[in-house]
Amino acid sequence: MLYKKEIMIGGGRGGDGWVSFRREKHVPLGGPDGGDGGGGGNVVITSNPNLVDLRLLGRRKEFAAEDGRRGEGSRRRGRKGEDLVISVPVGTMVFARAKSGQETLLTDLRTPGQRVLVAKGGRGGLGNARFATAVNQAPEIASKGEAGEKRYIILEVKLITDICIVGPPNSGKSTLLSAISRAKPEIAGYPFTTRQPILGVMPGDRRDFIVAEIPGLVEGAHLGKGLGNDFLRHAERTKLLIYLLDGSSPSVVDGLGTLDKEIALYKDVSHKAKIVAVSKVDLPEVQASLPAMKQCFAEVGVPVFYISAVSGQAVLELTRKAMEMVEQAGPDDEVISQAQIAVFRPKPRK
Repeated sequence: MLYKKEIMIGGGRGGDGWVSFRREKHVPLGGPDGGDGGGGGNVVITSNPNLVDLRLLGRRKEFAAEDGRRGEGSRRRGRKGEDLVISVPVGTMVFARAKSGQETLLTDLRTPGQRVLVAKGGRGGLGNARFATAVNQAPEIASKGEAGEKRYIILEVKLITDICIVGPPNSGKSTLLSAISRAKPEIAGYPFTTRQPILGVMPGDRRDFIVAEIPGLVEGAHLGKGLGNDFLRHAERTKLLIYLLDGSSPSVVDGLGTLDKEIALYKDVSHKAKIVAVSKVDLPEVQASLPAMKQCFAEVGVPVFYISAVSGQAVLELTRKAMEMVEQAGPDDEVISQAQIAVFRPKPRK
């Protein structure tokens, strides 16, 4: 999976102006009639809700829009170059990288279908018809088209969800996601079944909720261990975290501490709402340890549910509480302020 990529983009070059004179049988002294060149195409980035990563960009490092065509006789303007539209997932942040290495946020594509112009095409050159004056009525000059803008940009995907399910490997995240949403993730009895974020839609009374499951987190995930390092970024932009713990694990309480520590060490999201869910309570060995487990979790300070995604035990109560907490969370608290977004004010052309 590809969630961060640096590319060079360039607007198309403008077409050159054309030198031409009107030559017709019964039109003496027809004069200059060279047309202007067409403008170069722009580079536009748009958010596509059907994408989850940047794999469609492939291994390409450079992207450029089409150049404009040159002008022609009879004052015909050259064709404008086609715009290049690059599709990225919703939640992609676009940064411009300067030669010094400094990164500046250009935009944050938070809504489907949002578009942003990142490189403008060059203007087309002027044909010799533009240079005719009373003194010089037969100019033999034309201007060349201008080069398009070029810059390095960095694309970084951070999925925007209502609920994010995190937990250690083989804790039942995929089973829970399939039980509460319309998603159909791969479910198997071995660790790291999930190797990429899986999105699901959980139907609610007033609206649907977007739920994400990220690969299992192990101790040291913030340092790159396991599969969690590349996916922890998706926990930054959710309203509610569900910590799913394996009830059959010999150290369930320690698992909660590990999850909290790894997410905090990667990027502190301690202010986000949380729910703890202990899975696999339908197993006899988990039933036997439930009283002691409940006593340990009595003072964690967040709602705790003891569920079985297979039998459905307490799953409905969990989803209702999750919807309630998402609604109480209100708007996303990570809205990018206007002061952080770069504003370019080009100097007027002479």
